[in-house]
Amino acid sequence: MSRKLRVLLAEDQTILREGLKVLIENEPDMEVIGEAGDGEEAVRRAEAVRPDIVVMDVSMPRLDGVQATQAIKRANSEVKVLALTVHENKSQIRRVLQAGASGYVVKRSAAEELIQALRTVAAKGVYLDPIVAERLLGPAKPPAAGSPNGEALSDRETEVLRLIALGYANKEIAAQLGLSVKTVETFKTRSMEKLGLRSRVDIVRHAMNRGWLLPKPEK
Repeated sequence: MSRKLRVLLAEDQTILREGLKVLIENEPDMEVIGEAGDGEEAVRRAEAVRPDIVVMDVSMPRLDGVQATQAIKRANSEVKVLALTVHENKSQIRRVLQAGASGYVVKRSAAEELIQALRTVAAKGVYLDPIVAERLLGPAKPPAAGSPNGEALSDRETEVLRLIALGYANKEIAAQLGLSVKTVETFKTRSMEKLGLRSRVDIVRHAMNRGWLLPKPEK
């Protein structure tokens, strides 16, 4: 029997947190191993219980969800963060993704959306709620004149960008691909120049439009 997905809930509204716990634990392959009512507690609990995923409310007291996400990822880059929020504006989505979150779910979405997001993030994918995905990504655009499209990248450049979009640090990518950190940085810089990308959010947007972030099917 495979190990259950271990989830930490960080939500300051007790009633909502209890509802989320019931929803998640209704799934046979998931369990809630801890709860936090503010950002500082979320950071402490994440370090103590080492969850697979933290479901993080973006607007919390003492330390907001963005700062808490940054702190959790600094302490343990293997922990995934799934943002849960009422905010649907592009600037907030960008802040959360830049902080290192692997998913973004809006609170007014159906319960099934959260479960799907948890499964996607657990499978090392990136999940954007359909409510906000098009707002952030926009319709797919043709490459600008003189700018090569994604197919112009080498396989190695594509893989480096994909791993960056998934939240891996350069050192982790180097270890995973058997490259030096300097080589990874070179691939990253060259790829971003080819595609006209300026930030991690741009990389995530491009990767999602290309379908790079969907969980890879099991062989």
